[in-house]
Amino acid sequence: MLRLLALIVPLSLDTFAVSAAIGVSGVSARERLRVSLLFALFEGIMPLVGFLVGAAVGGVIGQDADYIAGGLLIALGGYMLLAEDEARELETAQMLARTRGLAVIGLGVGISLDELAIGFSVGLLRISIVLAAVLIAAQAFVAAQIGIRLGQRLGEEFREGAEKLAGAMLVVLGLVFLGQAVLGD
Repeated sequence: MLRLLALIVPLSLDTFAVSAAIGVSGVSARERLRVSLLFALFEGIMPLVGFLVGAAVGGVIGQDADYIAGGLLIALGGYMLLAEDEARELETAQMLARTRGLAVIGLGVGISLDELAIGFSVGLLRISIVLAAVLIAAQAFVAAQIGIRLGQRLGEEFREGAEKLAGAMLVVLGLVFLGQAVLGD
């Protein structure tokens, strides 16, 4: 359970950061609810997809799964820390707030790729995917609500700090998982 919570906290910071960007652009209360529900839906489904792939790969690679899961978390966190193209992600998030129809699916998948990677790691680490998906969806809804509301008040610098903190937490978590794998062998 501790591993699962350790995976969810950085996700909530990332969801918060993206939601704060939407809040900076300004949305109505109705759009805020709609975006929060969309985040919860997509961020709850994507780990399931990643889990299915991760569980299959984990079964094939066996003991090395912990090393790969740790490496993936480090890579994801590093990407979040070093990503230069934040403007595109923010534009995607802001488009999601106002998009309707089938375009929502493409945008929703685009903003929930982190959860796909986390789901893959969950599959490799043999954590309960049902519990993970429910908790990830719940955190997405709450983090989106808070992020949009605070984004309207606090602005862009606060959002960027939350995203960098989420990346750093994933790197540390990946290092912890790698350390546990090494010490466990």
